[in-house]
Amino acid sequence: MASSSSSSLYLHSLPKASSGLNQWRNFEFGLGSASTNRLFLQKSPRLSMIRASTEGSSRRRAYKESQASASAFPNAKLQQIASNVMPVGSFVVVTFVLWKVVEKFMSPKSSPKTLSGESKSSTRGGSWSIGAGTNLLQGFAAKVDRENKQRLNEFAKELRSFRSVDMSGCNFGDEGLFFLAESLGYNQTVEEVNFSANGITAAGVKAFDGVLQSNIMLKVLNLSGNPIGDEGAKTLCATLMENSSIEILQLNSTDLGDEGAKEIAELLKRNSTLRVIELNNNMIDYSGFTSLAGALNENNTIRNLHLNGNYGGALGANALAKGLEGNKSLRELHLHGNSIGDEGIRALMAGLSSHKGWKLALLDLGNNSITAKGAFYVAEYIKRSKSLVWLNLYMNDIGDEGAEKIADALKQNRSIATIDIGGNNIHAAGVNAIAQALKDNAIITTLEVGYNPIGPDGAKAISEILKFHGNVKTLKLGWCQVKPPFHKLFAFFVLSLLIFHSYVVQIAAKGAEYVADMLRYNNTISVLDLRANGLRDEGASCLARSLKVVNEALTSVDLGFNEIRDDGAFAIAQALKANEDVTVTSINLGNNFITKFGQSALTDARDHVLEMTEKEVEIFF
Repeated sequence: MASSSSSSLYLHSLPKASSGLNQWRNFEFGLGSASTNRLFLQKSPRLSMIRASTEGSSRRRAYKESQASASAFPNAKLQQIASNVMPVGSFVVVTFVLWKVVEKFMSPKSSPKTLSGESKSSTRGGSWSIGAGTNLLQGFAAKVDRENKQRLNEFAKELRSFRSVDMSGCNFGDEGLFFLAESLGYNQTVEEVNFSANGITAAGVKAFDGVLQSNIMLKVLNLSGNPIGDEGAKTLCATLMENSSIEILQLNSTDLGDEGAKEIAELLKRNSTLRVIELNNNMIDYSGFTSLAGALNENNTIRNLHLNGNYGGALGANALAKGLEGNKSLRELHLHGNSIGDEGIRALMAGLSSHKGWKLALLDLGNNSITAKGAFYVAEYIKRSKSLVWLNLYMNDIGDEGAEKIADALKQNRSIATIDIGGNNIHAAGVNAIAQALKDNAIITTLEVGYNPIGPDGAKAISEILKFHGNVKTLKLGWCQVKPPFHKLFAFFVLSLLIFHSYVVQIAAKGAEYVADMLRYNNTISVLDLRANGLRDEGASCLARSLKVVNEALTSVDLGFNEIRDDGAFAIAQALKANEDVTVTSINLGNNFITKFGQSALTDARDHVLEMTEKEVEIFF
């Protein structure tokens, strides 16, 4: 009975609505339980009687445990799968619904097709894109378009209202130029227009066609920094053939090559109004120089020719020299950075010297790889010239030998007022020769000797002469290594750090002492540049003592990059307070080591001078 009742209970306990899988699992667990009981009875024969008496209750207990294990396993798996699937499914459904809603309300509505078969939007909707930053409403684009048109209208109004209009860097492009060019036609007001750096190409230059021909007031046209190229130059020159007002044409950095230079040369042959042509920083080579030289032979109205930063070379200079022989109008020639070299300089100086009636006033030969040999040819021209007032030999390599040749020529010249020999590897001997040339020269007013390793001896040589002689008003000695050369300092450093330090202080202070002593007596120098000479506090104190003395000429002092600290700043501040008749209006102390305490002292000194003398002193930290 116990066995039958147990079997009956086991069968009735099976779930009726179970699936085939669950029934199989329950059946499997039931058999497992029965087999376990049979195995247990076989292993324990001594307990058979006790097991038989309690068989019914034991089987019921085994059945419940097996049911609990069978039901727990599939339920846990199902719950785990449901917890992972349900959120993902919900997210997909919600996202799809929201996308449909957005698409319905935000996408532009299409109107019926027109007679031509094209579909046009009845309202300005939105243009959507998946790319980041591209989902901008057309209303915003329309707003930007309105703002651009408003700006162009303002520019056009300026063109009609002012004599000089600067629209550089506005980036209005070709379309903007077509809009603005209309304001230049028959314009009776504007005389100077700057359209530089606006993204104008060769296509945009066509906007001037039919406009500049009718304008008789515009005198300056600046198109620099626009990539118009040779094609744009061709279009512009064809337009300017019939213009009779523009005197200054600026085409710097416009991607011009030899073909563009050829078009400008043809313009110079037929146009008698242009006075200044600027073609700096382009790609003009020997061929372009040859074309321009041919135009100079026929043109007698051009005054200034700017060809800095091109690729003329020695051949280009030789061709240009031949064109200069027949020209009688040119006053300024800018050839900076053309790699002319000594041979090119020889040909160029020969061409300049052959024309006795020519009055060239400005000659820029900087950064042209000129050595002492080329300096000889320049010196010969200086001796003959009676009209040259400005000479630039900056960033060549003439050295002491070339400086001595230039100095000998300056002794015979009485026209040059400004000379720049900076960055030419000139030492104390070379600058001493230049100083001697200044002794009896009252014409030179600006001398640039910066970026030369003249050292303290060179500073002494030039200071001794300018103390009582010359008429120099602007003296530039920046980056001249008034302190000793680095290799000497390094040798001393190897021997002893203390000896090294004392040596630097002594030499730096000594070089400043020479200049300071000159300032006590000189009454011509108004601008003094002493940047990056390692003056430190000792050198600044020497100069401060000179500032206490009345100097009616000195107005500007540049002491930047000199390792000056608070002590030097305090000395300068005290000098400004002590001099009631101070004439200095500008002191540059930038890029030094002055803290807020030194700055405060200088600020107080500036305020004191303003309060006591009503003079303003600008101090730059």
